[in-house]
Amino acid sequence: MTATSTPLETAPAYYKAWTGDAFEHAMTYLADHVVCETPIGRLEGAAAFRAFLEPFAQQLIGSSLVAAYGDEDAAMLMYGSTTPFVTDLMAAEHMTVRDGRITRIRLVFDQLPGVEARKAAGIE
Repeated sequence: MTATSTPLETAPAYYKAWTGDAFEHAMTYLADHVVCETPIGRLEGAAAFRAFLEPFAQQLIGSSLVAAYGDEDAAMLMYGSTTPFVTDLMAAEHMTVRDGRITRIRLVFDQLPGVEARKAAGIE
């Protein structure tokens, strides 16, 4: 990550890090004051976002990038992930990038497959 990185370089590098075995490195792509809007609510700050994402990343079996688009201010990624509970969880992230760091994430995913899988497994 550099201050001259474009959003379309930063966002996929961040995705590759958190979906691989480099979660700590993924966190370096986030601004300390990152704001993330998720289906479960708004998260403010890197620590809050870490608490949200790290448990998911730890259970991730695999993830596949479907598409990546960007301009001079932001990038959007769409990907499918596999966890022990859901085999094809689709998500999209719109990320605003300033000086090579992600300052805002708008994350969209359907919670229902995870809720149903956990309920079927007796986990609530």
